Amino acid sequence: MASSTFSFFFLTLLLLAVITAVTPCPPSERAALFAFKAALTEPYLGIFNTWNGTDCCGTWYGIACDPTTGHVTDINLRGESQDPMFQKLGRSGYMTGKISPEICTLSNLTSLVVADWKAISGDIPACVTSLSSLRLLDLAGNRLTGQIPTDIGNIWSLSVLSLADNEISGEIPTSIVNLARLMHLDLSNNHLSGEIPYDFGKLRMLSRALLSGNQLTGSVPKSVSKMNRLADLDVSLNRLTGFIPVELGKMKVLSTLKLDGNSMTGPVPPTLLSNTGMGILNLSRNGFSGIIPDVFVADSYFMVLDLSFNNFSGRIPGSLSASKFMGHLDLSNNHLCGTIPIGSPFDHIDAASFSNNDCLCGNPLKTC
Repeated sequence: MASSTFSFFFLTLLLLAVITAVTPCPPSERAALFAFKAALTEPYLGIFNTWNGTDCCGTWYGIACDPTTGHVTDINLRGESQDPMFQKLGRSGYMTGKISPEICTLSNLTSLVVADWKAISGDIPACVTSLSSLRLLDLAGNRLTGQIPTDIGNIWSLSVLSLADNEISGEIPTSIVNLARLMHLDLSNNHLSGEIPYDFGKLRMLSRALLSGNQLTGSVPKSVSKMNRLADLDVSLNRLTGFIPVELGKMKVLSTLKLDGNSMTGPVPPTLLSNTGMGILNLSRNGFSGIIPDVFVADSYFMVLDLSFNNFSGRIPGSLSASKFMGHLDLSNNHLCGTIPIGSPFDHIDAASFSNNDCLCGNPLKTC
């Protein structure tokens, strides 16, 4: 009898442990979400109207949980969405307020998306760096101010970091290079200053680095050439100086390079133009000089090649005619001279692409 009583007691405890383990949305996590909601105001769509009751995992808009543990793992709130709620009202999202630090008590978060709400302000809570399971952090398209948390590199599992289109200032934290799993980085259109970390190339998993529209100074780090998976580098519209690292032209995966709108100088590395993987190259509105290297080959395939508003001199490279494809070509506002080559791709490029040079002639400009 005693043995059966003990067995029943043990099974009861085990059952209670299992029930407790899978209870969705623990009270402490629900309280954190309510604090997060209280710090924000969303007046038009009513997305927070579903945030009531005890089960935040079931019907709360934008919230997802681990089905095994019941812990909150995802906050996904986008102001630009194809969700029927947005389509029905025919408008995008608008939200004011701040991001509450209480969000950091959700220690099992793997994604935190509060993007494109246009008017959320305040700082990024520094405590987000304690969310060690976070793989996606997207706070783009708001009015966030302050600086990127100094210890951002502590979020070792992060693969996507998007803080674009805010009003964030200060320097890019040096710890960012510790994000060994980072694949997508977008810090564009903020007020960031200072230099790109010299060891930026430590981000070996990175495929997209979007840093345009800031106030970054210094030069493009040579270490970037060590990023074997980097396909898209955009540092346009900053205050960068110095030469283009020769090593960039030897990167096999890099297909988009935008350096336009800076104060860079020096010659263009020939390997940058002969690299058959390069599809979009924009070097416009800098101080690049010298001749345009005559190194184009039959496999050259440029959707965009923009060298306008520089100090290039000499002739237009005849090897451009050998290119497999040349979509948009702009050589205007330089110091080029001589006859414009005939044939493809020159027969479909308008006069504006050659205008304001020293002495170019031939179709589509005046006859030589």
